[in-house]
Amino acid sequence: MRRFRFGTNMLTEEPGDWADVCRTVEEQGFDVLLAADHLGAASPFVRLATAAATTSRLRLGTYVLNNEFWNPALLAREVATLDQVSGGRFELGLGSGHMKSEFDDAGIPWLPHAERTANLAASLDELDRRLAEGGQEPQPVQRPRPPLLIGGHGPATLTMAAERADTVGFSGLTQRRRRRLGEFSVADSAETLRRVELVRERAAGRGYESSVLIQMVAVTDDVEATAARILEQAGPGTFSEEEPLWENPYLLMGTPQGIADTLLERRDRYGFSHVVTQAPYRDALAEVIPLVRAAEGDV
Repeated sequence: MRRFRFGTNMLTEEPGDWADVCRTVEEQGFDVLLAADHLGAASPFVRLATAAATTSRLRLGTYVLNNEFWNPALLAREVATLDQVSGGRFELGLGSGHMKSEFDDAGIPWLPHAERTANLAASLDELDRRLAEGGQEPQPVQRPRPPLLIGGHGPATLTMAAERADTVGFSGLTQRRRRRLGEFSVADSAETLRRVELVRERAAGRGYESSVLIQMVAVTDDVEATAARILEQAGPGTFSEEEPLWENPYLLMGTPQGIADTLLERRDRYGFSHVVTQAPYRDALAEVIPLVRAAEGDV
């Protein structure tokens, strides 16, 4: 059983405050600072290079790069350079992209999912070749290359992750039918277990880390009232009606100790040991981290 690693995916901080934010994340006990790859947001590689210069312990990752935005030769250069300047702390998160509006804005063709998945596989082949020893200059510090995270929820993406990634990211998100792109439903426990079993089967005994993207962390003494507010805000169809909201694998709610206990239970059930939340919930998750560390120390 893997020990926990905690990450925060930074989306909203202003660049002028970024160095202070990075130092705070490290002081809060997080293991990984992650940067998203969206048009309208700051460059992930510039932000992570700044984080490398202002922290000493944090791992640094992309969560996740849109493969269709990147030529693999240029991406390999960025990966190797950031791994060098961070002293071997970089982790590459890569996906096939899901926001059509960003493709349109960038003038990049919006291809069917199967074609984007095939392009992702081809990029991984080229990255492996270039980042291997003797493949290009510059070379990364980590060998045979920086760790790779592939995340998603669909069978094709999770199968690729099971076969190729060091970390398999479970997002739990599915595009809602007949709704605009970017409106998702969130998988329940039963659906998540099916995806977990798919990955275990396709990995065929190959070791990997399981990551979960927590959509919300709510520190509360009243989980029922908190769940009712979340359901009202989310609207019908976002979450399953088959289980209480506090049992959803992609949400955390309760007291700090209750949330710590939940994380330990979910590690046993799903294998989730790499826990990532979005920037607005960073402080809430930071309350839980020392409690999980204390529990792990007792194992």
